[in-house]
Amino acid sequence: MGLFSRSTVTAPAATLAPVDPALAALTGTYTIDPAHSSLGFTVRHAMVTNVRGSFGSFQGTLDLDGSDPARSTAEIDVEIASVDTGIADRDGHLRSGDFFDAEQFPRMTFRSTSAEQLGGDAYRITGDLTIKDVTRPLAIDLEFNGSATDVYGNERVGFEGSATILRSEWGLTWNAALETGGVMVSDKVRLTFDISAIKAAA
Repeated sequence: MGLFSRSTVTAPAATLAPVDPALAALTGTYTIDPAHSSLGFTVRHAMVTNVRGSFGSFQGTLDLDGSDPARSTAEIDVEIASVDTGIADRDGHLRSGDFFDAEQFPRMTFRSTSAEQLGGDAYRITGDLTIKDVTRPLAIDLEFNGSATDVYGNERVGFEGSATILRSEWGLTWNAALETGGVMVSDKVRLTFDISAIKAAA
């Protein structure tokens, strides 16, 4: 079952495919459930290992249009101060002016601008990612995990996906040279998304 069409071009009325009732039923506004969602990242450290972290505080909405999926949108706001890599000193450094400068730029945001179906339940969502005072396009590859009604009667949809960025393109350029060659922190960062969202009551 698809969520987003590949193109917004309208076909002649006689050739339009019927709307899937199950897909149309997904239409509505969904609130991301932080208790059952995660936003993470992985970055190479000292050239030989990976450091994984996440952001514990975020909020967002999905506006899904099951009858015309290309009109669907997504947005999310992330609290930078909630960054967590499991090491307090490292988290403090990430919040500092060397990296995110959380005091001056407390939020990271994403606003979708388009979407396309790659095949089956695979999609690519493109939008604007803002970190500090820099806004650049970001493409996120997502898998639609389906929809269900939970034990509390909430209608949910689920997605998981990832994207790779170069942090220097958003002004995150701090680094330190290693005696053996190379640098302390890689420029490439892998972002991961595991999203569960609840449909708002009609």
